[in-house]
Amino acid sequence: MGKKTKNDGKSSPVANSRRTFMGKTAIASAGIPLMPTVMGTSLNPLVSGNTGTSFGDGPRSIIGGYGEWAASLLKDPPKLSYRNKEWSVIEEWREQAVAKAKELMAPPEIKENSKVVVERKYLYDGLEIEELSWQLPYGRATKAILLKPEGAKRPLPGILALHDHGGKKYFGRRKITKVSDEVHPLIAEHQKNDYEGMAWANEIAKRGYVVLVHDAFSFGSRRVYYKDVKGISWGSLKIGERNDDDPDKIENVHAYNQWAGNHEEVMAESLFCAGTTLAGMVLSEDRIALDVLSKRPDVDQERIGCGGLSGGGLRTVFLGGMDARIKCAVCVGFMSTWKDFVLHKSYTHTWMAFVPSLPRYLDFPEILGLRVPLPTLVQSNNQDDLYTLSEMKKADEILAEVYKKAGSSEKYQTRFYDGGHKFDSEMQADAFDWFDKWLTK
Repeated sequence: MGKKTKNDGKSSPVANSRRTFMGKTAIASAGIPLMPTVMGTSLNPLVSGNTGTSFGDGPRSIIGGYGEWAASLLKDPPKLSYRNKEWSVIEEWREQAVAKAKELMAPPEIKENSKVVVERKYLYDGLEIEELSWQLPYGRATKAILLKPEGAKRPLPGILALHDHGGKKYFGRRKITKVSDEVHPLIAEHQKNDYEGMAWANEIAKRGYVVLVHDAFSFGSRRVYYKDVKGISWGSLKIGERNDDDPDKIENVHAYNQWAGNHEEVMAESLFCAGTTLAGMVLSEDRIALDVLSKRPDVDQERIGCGGLSGGGLRTVFLGGMDARIKCAVCVGFMSTWKDFVLHKSYTHTWMAFVPSLPRYLDFPEILGLRVPLPTLVQSNNQDDLYTLSEMKKADEILAEVYKKAGSSEKYQTRFYDGGHKFDSEMQADAFDWFDKWLTK
């Protein structure tokens, strides 16, 4: 493909292009701020062109001479890897591995869940569309879009379509859907850059699926509202939500995304102090959305899949790995190893990716591998700046070994494509074929 697009990263005072990691614009069209700040000072080593230091002539890393030592703390295979010889019975291994992953992610149990409200129903582009909402015990209502083929009469397989991060926390469900001919210019730009101009949730719905796209925790309707925040300020930044006339105005959206990129670090640290994690919060709310989808009478509960690009791929790793209701998973643009993050790429990723101590028990691809022997496709791009290609290949080897040991090699596949961080039409076609193969039999 050869096309360079932008990626999910970590908090910084300036949003960064995925191609250069440090753009001149306030917010990259699909990038997320890369690095946290300390009193407004960027910690991004690439700002000054410094790629890290090391002692003497030893190996370099993003944490300088400490990288090789830090990477040595990772054991291969880690404690609860199915690749260990001591594990032979999948069910026994999975019970312990999932329990440990949940313990460390600490996803809160959300017991109260109000009924789903259908706010609007209409037809568009051959699809029946429902705009939904549900109220959790905290925060504003979650909004979602449901799409299915017009005139569908029987229960269909379902897809929980997981939107990306992209440094655009003002938007969520809107990133991968299209519900009218009028599209916000920033959404149109985002879909052009990352999805070859396609609203992929619409495209797979047309193939005979009921597709649900909800706002993830801290995105879209679930975002942190600046006016609700007390005790912290990010300078004189004018947040779009202060402008009641047009919060969707382009400069207001850019301003909010810049503020939210910085605030993600605050959110992660506060959640640590509350005994949970940002990854755990996102997982809990994704599981609520899965509840909504699976309980619908027009959905076949035994044929549900999930997938997404980048932050959506990350969400697929956790949800697909830890919820057996996901019968088929497609992880796009978020697969590597913990070693890659330690030495090279931790700063390019959202706080949603990090769970303290989990690497002692499972390598990153093995979180998704918790779903073995259920069908799994991983799609990666050879020139994706988010990862090191050799470690993406290593992740593939790890997952292939897990599926081979389980006697289910035919249910796992990794495909590599030329180009940067993206989920283009070729990749979408392959992903949709994979869902068809396992969910439409």
